[in-house]
Amino acid sequence: MKKLQLLVLSFCSVSFMYGQNIADALRYSQSNIQGSARFRALSGAFGALGGDLSAVSLNPAGSAVFNQSNLSLSLGTSEINNDADYFGNSTDTNDSNFNFAQAGAVFVFKNTNGSPWKKFTLGVAYDRTNDFNDNWNAIGTNTNSDNFNNTVGSYFSDLANGLPLNEISALQDESINQAYLGIGNEFGFDHQQAFLGVTSSILSPAQDTPDNSIYTLNLVEGDFNHDFLTTSSGYSGKLAFNFATQYEDNLYLGLNLNSHFIDYESTTSLIETNLNGNLDEQTPRLIDVIDFENRISTIGRGFSFQLGGIIKLTSQFRVGLTYESPIWYTIEEETSQFLLTQSSIFNPDDTLNPDLEEIVINPNSTNVFPSYRLRTPGQISASAAYVFGQRGLLSFDYSTRDYGAIELSPERDFSTLNSDIGDVLTRAATYRIGGEYKYERFSFRGGYRFEESPYENGETVGDLNGFSLGLGYNFGNTKLDLTFDQWQRTDETPFFNIGLVDTATIDRRNSNLTLGLSFNI
Repeated sequence: MKKLQLLVLSFCSVSFMYGQNIADALRYSQSNIQGSARFRALSGAFGALGGDLSAVSLNPAGSAVFNQSNLSLSLGTSEINNDADYFGNSTDTNDSNFNFAQAGAVFVFKNTNGSPWKKFTLGVAYDRTNDFNDNWNAIGTNTNSDNFNNTVGSYFSDLANGLPLNEISALQDESINQAYLGIGNEFGFDHQQAFLGVTSSILSPAQDTPDNSIYTLNLVEGDFNHDFLTTSSGYSGKLAFNFATQYEDNLYLGLNLNSHFIDYESTTSLIETNLNGNLDEQTPRLIDVIDFENRISTIGRGFSFQLGGIIKLTSQFRVGLTYESPIWYTIEEETSQFLLTQSSIFNPDDTLNPDLEEIVINPNSTNVFPSYRLRTPGQISASAAYVFGQRGLLSFDYSTRDYGAIELSPERDFSTLNSDIGDVLTRAATYRIGGEYKYERFSFRGGYRFEESPYENGETVGDLNGFSLGLGYNFGNTKLDLTFDQWQRTDETPFFNIGLVDTATIDRRNSNLTLGLSFNI
């Protein structure tokens, strides 16, 4: 991304915002507690077990299972492999990063006065709930030549047509930077994009009049070569303040008050080239190269709560139930852009050697948008576990979440998107199973998880399959755990939401190694 000087633009209405879409809303609505090494070793199947700080973030009653105050932290590395297929051409991308997965402490206060309330606990637990570090590159020749839907030019054309020329043009003696800011501030993001399309000569007005609203592409239908790169970074996390209690010997109850945060940044770059068409007096200009880059940065803060319980039906068998409220987020975003075009221009004096023109539009500006609100769907989780004395355990978790209930507000600005979310997204379930076998001071662990696609068609984002393997060693008051886990899923991702909407098929594989340390205090 070309370096941008910071000039802040505050749009006067949320309706002018950068095009939020279903993928954005879903990204911030999905949670995937990465957690402690032991938690990950059982693929997160901890709802009925407790006794782990990340389990507390899943079911708040889990802290009351601790017999002693406990402190834990976990560090991890993640390797991401994305294989993108675009019109038959495959491109593989690898990336790795180090992360701070989990930390927390729980304090146990035992009741010694004979009350049936055996103890209560206070805890605080941080968990990384999603990792946004992701890079993929799609390279290929788009042959889907149907009304220019296979060129980025259609992105600008679809947004520009219908808009008066005088609303998407620079004023006399106005610089590109001033016009970009002024048009965005007065008319909004769509007008801003149309301004880029006309100023870069990707579009030409049918008539050079202020009220013209028809624009043609300086492109000829055919095949377009695309090199699309997206690089994203950041994460989301949850800080849970936990309160729990044990009643008699078999009932555990808990409450979490959660503070959530989002830190996300993404940069996309599309370089499009073509050799379509011939220059003549009827076609005096043709765009040969388009380089279009976009950056978006997102910061979010939110709140949620959880209520949970665990019941020991027998000394070996226990069940758990958790309700997690929606997360109420406030989100702020900013964007910046860069556009370059290279054109061939008909030269009547030398028809074999056209003139060449390069146009660079670098507004050196950052669009800062007013905040909006996002409400994620709530979740209900049920779990069961069987404990084989001191030898081991088996555990199963089931949770369900209706992604069609995601809602952005104010409603007047997001009514269409909210309606689309309800039509496209659906209720999805997650299944987790885990087991642990203990031999002397060693613990051997494994798990499997399956997450249904949140999309009604099941194709835009596919189902997720993952497994885990772990090893733990108990030193007495201190425990050391090491876990490897991996998940895979396939999705269909478009370059843009308007115009060029052909997708790249991305096979994603995420592998993680987590080291955890916990000790009684």
